[in-house]
Amino acid sequence: MTEYLMIGEVLKPQGVRGECKIKSWAADVSRFRRWKTLYLKDGSAFTPVEYKLVRIRDGFVYAHLNGSATAEDAERLRGRELYISRADAEPAEENSNLIADLIGCDAVDENGVTVGTLREVLQNGPVDTWVFSTPRGTLMAPALLAVFPAVDPAARRISVLSEKLMEVAVLED
Repeated sequence: MTEYLMIGEVLKPQGVRGECKIKSWAADVSRFRRWKTLYLKDGSAFTPVEYKLVRIRDGFVYAHLNGSATAEDAERLRGRELYISRADAEPAEENSNLIADLIGCDAVDENGVTVGTLREVLQNGPVDTWVFSTPRGTLMAPALLAVFPAVDPAARRISVLSEKLMEVAVLED
């Protein structure tokens, strides 16, 4: 499991005073008020970044990063991903997992056959949609307990019931 968790992305400068508009990937955007240290990824290294929250509005975070004082300072951060240390993250709720821990897990059916590898989690409604890379293309399925009865991020494995999966999955070539 990764030591750092991606929690946002710098979209653009906001105004002329160096604020950055940040798209939050956190389940609860208000957590930005509690985090003291954010990190920028540089290659394989994670560098702490100065962080001063200005406001949270309409699901976006507005903040000064690395002492950004001008729009040009903020522009240099456009597109950069923001992370927190796993130690600063709130633990997943019971019977839940962090998305970062699921990405890359293999989906294995009851016969031991690998169906695919989880590459993305879409959160567009009440039930997440899991997107798998398979030898036949992209497979998408709702993250339902009836389809995926067991998830073991430490073993990098998601158990799949084939019959149920075929009832709800969409395969794109």
